[in-house]
Order: sequence, then structure tokens, then C-alpha cells
Amino acid sequence: MNRLFTAFIVGAMVLGVLVGWGVNQGLSPEQAKSVADNLTIITDVFLRLIKMIIAPLVFSTLVAGIAHMEDAASIGRVGVKTMAWFITASIVSLTIGLLMVHLIQPGVGMGLVDSAGHAAGAVDASKLTLKEFVTHLVPKSIVEAMANNEILQIVVFSVFVGTAVAALDDKAPAVTALVDQIANIMLKVTGYVMKTAPLAIFAALAATISTQGLGVLVDYAKFVLGFYASLGVLWGLLSLAAILIVGKRALQLLGAIRQPALLAFATASSEAAYPRTLEELQKFGLSRRISSFVLPLGYSFNLDGSMMYCTFAVLFIAQAYGIELTIGQQITMLLLLMVTSKGMAGVPRASLVVIAATLTYFDLPEAGLLLILGVDHLLDMGRSATNVVGNSVAAAVVAKWENQIEEPGGSETARA
Repeated sequence: MNRLFTAFIVGAMVLGVLVGWGVNQGLSPEQAKSVADNLTIITDVFLRLIKMIIAPLVFSTLVAGIAHMEDAASIGRVGVKTMAWFITASIVSLTIGLLMVHLIQPGVGMGLVDSAGHAAGAVDASKLTLKEFVTHLVPKSIVEAMANNEILQIVVFSVFVGTAVAALDDKAPAVTALVDQIANIMLKVTGYVMKTAPLAIFAALAATISTQGLGVLVDYAKFVLGFYASLGVLWGLLSLAAILIVGKRALQLLGAIRQPALLAFATASSEAAYPRTLEELQKFGLSRRISSFVLPLGYSFNLDGSMMYCTFAVLFIAQAYGIELTIGQQITMLLLLMVTSKGMAGVPRASLVVIAATLTYFDLPEAGLLLILGVDHLLDMGRSATNVVGNSVAAAVVAKWENQIEEPGGSETARA
């Protein structure tokens, strides 16, 4: 069944590109746009279905995961290990993006000259102030946070609730049983929604190619291929780290998450793949308490693909305008992105917001943002898939450190 579903996803991607190209070539731009608008109805409905289940799923799985931990010490220990991995992965991701853009030099030779045009209006960088980020972490209403799918705020509230339940002497069995049941129900609902994924994937790709055509791939071939080569390096390092820490079963893990990664790639949404990722990690044998704790935090603090893109894109823009940044400026940029990238979750067009803020900070031409807007969706596909892989590896590593990975043929207690 899994192989059949994967085949449907791949087939939908190929068919979407072919149909989109046919529409782009056979119809006028106005007609192609009309077709694309109609196709996006399917994608929009699918993503709304996903968003419909994200808040209750994150809340129930995170509360249940924390509540099942033995004590507050366990929560703190797992939290420290998780954040240590996230910080290390962030540094590695940002550094790879920095090194690869210097190696490939995708913007060198473009010879652009800064004009009066500005791209600042395309995104809102004001949301990246320290005050806005810190205050945004804490929900003023959990109902509002859930209604707006503010994952960071839901995570904060869930950590408090789960910790409180775990701290009670009797573990509040009625509440624990309730959140367990809600989590199981939402996972079942997720299964229903995911059956429509191939249709949504077809519509998303067909709509994009219908309006932009295949030419967009040629215009930015060096930039796009260079970024995907950088993602390949990151995937290789993540796989190597997983093998060294988790063992030979790490290869099985990478195979288990191929469907969520494909789904994230095709829809350009890590969020869309969250429910299936959580399900596949638990099927693989990761403890439910670990996967339900690490994964939601990862979607807020461990966006490996998005962080790499920020360094790669900023330096690409600098190269395109013939501007050289000093070593000190580049190190400062890495530190800046380490902080600002942690506020990506829940911000529309998050990577573009971070890039816009970084351009302003270093007085780089804001109009350079227009260079990447045309292919941002294509690159977002790779970023989203990488975020899924990075968070899955993070969950597996923390589970291994906590001895919470069930071996083949082992008992079910490890998943409790």
C-alpha cells in the first residue's frame, strides 16, 4: 500500500508538470492563468484540510508526549538534548549554505546595478524585531492561537499543560487518556485527508507550470541547481549523522519518511507533511513521547532547509550586484540568521521575510529580492522536504540518546 501511494505521488508530480507545460504552450497567458486559478482551488482545499488538523494534532500529541514522561527531570533532559541538536544542525546548515554559494558562485557575472526600485514591499520585515518575536511566542489566547495555527504559541501552551500533567502525582489519568484519544482520532482523520494528496500535488504543479512555464527553470538554472546541490550536501551529512548515532536502521528511517518528504516537496509545505511524518516515525519505532515532543519543536526551531536558503540567497544577491562582504560581515550574518530563523514558523513567506531583513541590515540592494521571487516556489519545495528530513533525523537522534527506539521484534513499551 505504501509503495502504491508513493507511485501515485510521483505520477501526480510528473503528470502535473506535463499538463502544466501543455496548458502554458497551448493557451494564451490569460487562459493559462484562468486554468491555474481553477487548479489552485484543489490545492487550497487540501492545504485548508491540513491546517484544520494541525492545531489539535500538535496540542494532543505534544501534551500526551510530555505527560507520559516519568518526571520533570526527563522533560528537562530531553529538552536540553533536543535544543543542543537543533543549534548544532542550524550552525551546520547555515555554514553549508555559506560555503556552497562561494564555491558555486551562482550570482557572479550577472553584473546588476542597483536601481531606485525596491522589493521591500513584497514582504514585511518588521515582524523580525526581537520584541515582536519574544512577545509572539506567548499566546494571549490559546483559542486564537489555534484558530490562526500559530504553531510556536501552541507549542508553548502545550509544554505548560503537558508539564503540569506530568508533575501531578496521579498524572491526571482522565486528561492523559483524553489527549491520547484525541491524538489517535486526529491521526485517523489525517489518513483520510492524505488520500487526496496525489490530486492536490497534481493541481499544485500544473498550476505553477501553467503560468510560469518551464523557462523559469532555465533562467535561474545555476542558482536553482546550486541550491539543490547544497541541499544534497546537507542531506548527506544528516544521513551520515543518523547512521553514526542511530545505526544501520537509519537507512530504514530515511525510507520510512520518503512519503512525507515527497509530499512536502510537491506542496512546498513542511506543515502539510507534519501528520504523516509523525505517523511514520512512530511506525518506525520511535517512542511516541519523544517524537511528539521533538517534532513540533523542530517545526518551530529546526528548519534546516530554510536556514541554508537564507545564507545562499543573501550571498547570491550580493554576488549578482558585485558586492563583497567581509569575513566579519559574513560571520555576523550567520549569527543574525541563527536568531531570526527561529522566528520563521507561522510567518507568511518566512524565508523571504528573513532575507529582506538581512539585506536591510547589511545595506544590500533590496531590489535583489526580486531576483529570487520568480523561483522561490520551486526552491521552497526543496526547503520543505529538507525540513522534514532534518526534523525526522533530529527526533531519531534524541530517541536514540534516550534509548526510546523500538528494535524490530521488540516490545511495544518503547512507544508508550
